[in-house]
Amino acid sequence: MSKVKLSYLLLLVVPLLLVVWFFYNKNQNKPLRSLPFYGPKRALKINDTTYHTIPPFFFINQYNQKITEADVKGKVYVTDYFFTTCQSICPVMSTSLERVYKEFHNRGDFMILSHTVDPETDSVAQLLSYAKLHGVKDTKWMFVTGEKKHLYEVARKGYLLNAEEGDGGAEDFIHTQNFALIDKERHIRGFYDGTDSTDVNNLITDIKLLLQEYDFKAKN
Repeated sequence: MSKVKLSYLLLLVVPLLLVVWFFYNKNQNKPLRSLPFYGPKRALKINDTTYHTIPPFFFINQYNQKITEADVKGKVYVTDYFFTTCQSICPVMSTSLERVYKEFHNRGDFMILSHTVDPETDSVAQLLSYAKLHGVKDTKWMFVTGEKKHLYEVARKGYLLNAEEGDGGAEDFIHTQNFALIDKERHIRGFYDGTDSTDVNNLITDIKLLLQEYDFKAKN
């Protein structure tokens, strides 16, 4: 092969290889799949959909700090409802969340938000003791209390964790084993049975996918 032909061939091949290399590196960290969105949504116009969003909230955590939607801004988080004196599903749920907490403890854009369904019993001091029982010493996993009506309204209308009607009154009670996965825009991206180890495995996988999706967007 002559030098002229070789040079011409290189001029064709090298740019092609650069293009292949660029697209390979651009897509190698792309998530294998995207998680669905849950809850009612509205189509404002073509290619413009408004997804269900967790409404503003106001609670108090185990360190007696005020917690609002601003504290989860820019974070992927898992949420659940429990009570510290529960002897049935709650201990299993909390043990499951320990796995999640340990898996993603080093991510600055991840947290867990556990709400009490029994604010009359679960004082700030009680929540702090419960947090310590599960090895929590930071704000990566927050246990929150507040006004019962508000707690229950957010559970039902925000996180969609309970479909039963209720007014948050003295006779009202929520007892669900389900977790919800929330993205950085406060959209629901998944529901999981916190008492089922396989479902908790699925939760951990989906958290990784969601965080990978945000990492990929940040780099591209």
